[in-house]
Amino acid sequence: MNLYPLPAAELKGEGMTSQRARDRLATSLKDEGIRDLRVVDVIRNLPRHHFIDQALHSRAYENTALPIGHGQTISQPWVVARMTEALLEFGVPQKVLEIGTGSGYQAAVLAALVPQVFTVERIEELLRQARRRFRQLGLTNVRSRYDDGKLGWPDEAPFDAIILTAAGDTIPTRILDQLSPTGVLVAPVGSPSRQTLIRMRGDGQGDFIQEELGAVSFVPLLGGIG
Repeated sequence: MNLYPLPAAELKGEGMTSQRARDRLATSLKDEGIRDLRVVDVIRNLPRHHFIDQALHSRAYENTALPIGHGQTISQPWVVARMTEALLEFGVPQKVLEIGTGSGYQAAVLAALVPQVFTVERIEELLRQARRRFRQLGLTNVRSRYDDGKLGWPDEAPFDAIILTAAGDTIPTRILDQLSPTGVLVAPVGSPSRQTLIRMRGDGQGDFIQEELGAVSFVPLLGGIG
């Protein structure tokens, strides 16, 4: 199923933004261990080149992170896929909070898989661009907010799942407090030189089961707005 209708020229072309390029990326994700085919199909159909500068379109379907300005990046597709499938492994959350909208790519992937996505971005220009992309893709189940991501979105809490797209030494308590008692949180944690992707699951009694999902590299989690 093509979740994101695309111009015929893009679907039939032989270039680096064609459907063939997307198919190659999807195959590489499966080869590298992504098991959730729902996630693979979304990434196969989502036009990643719409989320980056035109000068980088030829690299859009490489399995690599790319710059989006303001010292930020669009994450490697494998990392987006791994974080997304980690959120979905125990069931589809109804309401997801994303900290760090960035280009909007991760939120767009989630929007195809869950009923509601709430995303917070601290850099106003990045959020403006992401909102334009959401409109172009017809994503009506994404709500966005310009604010300090470390504060989360308390007015809409609790969330069934929370995903952080930037790394801090720890998970901010104010964000953890917005996770439902049985919710799932996926985030990179650590220093700029050494980060680990973790998953925390609430046990319903106020404690968390924590798992390490592998080494990753993300931009730092910063407070305030910029």
